[in-house]
Amino acid sequence: MVVHGRTKTGVPLAINGIFGNLGVASAVLITGFRIDTTGWQSAFVAPGVVSVLIGLAYTGFIVARPRPDATGAASSKAPGAATPVIERRVLVRLFAIIFFSTAIGGLIFQSTTFSLPKVFDERLQDFADSATLVGWYAFIVFTVAAFAQLIVGYLVDHHSVRTVFAFVAGLQAVFLAAMYQLTGIAALVVSLAFMLVVFGQIPINDVLVARATKSEFRSRVYALRYIVTFSVSATAIPLIAWIHTRWGFSTLFLVLAFAAAAILCAVFMLPRTGPVVSVPAETALAE
Repeated sequence: MVVHGRTKTGVPLAINGIFGNLGVASAVLITGFRIDTTGWQSAFVAPGVVSVLIGLAYTGFIVARPRPDATGAASSKAPGAATPVIERRVLVRLFAIIFFSTAIGGLIFQSTTFSLPKVFDERLQDFADSATLVGWYAFIVFTVAAFAQLIVGYLVDHHSVRTVFAFVAGLQAVFLAAMYQLTGIAALVVSLAFMLVVFGQIPINDVLVARATKSEFRSRVYALRYIVTFSVSATAIPLIAWIHTRWGFSTLFLVLAFAAAAILCAVFMLPRTGPVVSVPAETALAE
């Protein structure tokens, strides 16, 4: 729904992603507050009730909205929705890199978002001595970092995706490695830095999919991408638990830094792409 009929998809995807990450940020804040006040069970019940109400409201919206007529259906095939013609070998390489970076990126995203409150609990003990305070610090980091997507979305709309992606992946590796033994204020600052680039990566793969996939197949490719994301992300919690139990969070950050470096290596194999401009779709992926 976000990318259909658009040529420049970076900023719309970024805005959509910001709301998703604000949900992640709110989750740690609300959970910490409820643990301290009403118990951990309410942290499941209250969001569950809200989710059901939103689902019912959306169902009502779908039922009530008018059906598109033949004219509306025809207009959905707008010129902006066209996609470039790409050689098969280039397309195979492109999607291999997209799915690889999706898998590793999903692992990094889930590992950092799941572990950060516990990292703050261990490393910010001087000024975060309750679940509510830990939740507040995580909320601030996640909220600020969410807006990095807007910057990245703008950059991929106006510059080479390959260059922007390499820059983001490289910074991930640097900041995650820098977090190795940090505590206190330094840990808080570096945490904000690596979450900025972790969240910033989110719209990039979606932009690549939108540019390379024909509109009639796009939803299926996105579905496959999210299957990869969620399948790999499911390993994040057992991975965190296993590494933390044996070696602590320092080793986890080194592992994630190497994972980000692997994404960087994959990005260098992407076809060179230029900015999206108002030209025929066949040139949208060419420099």
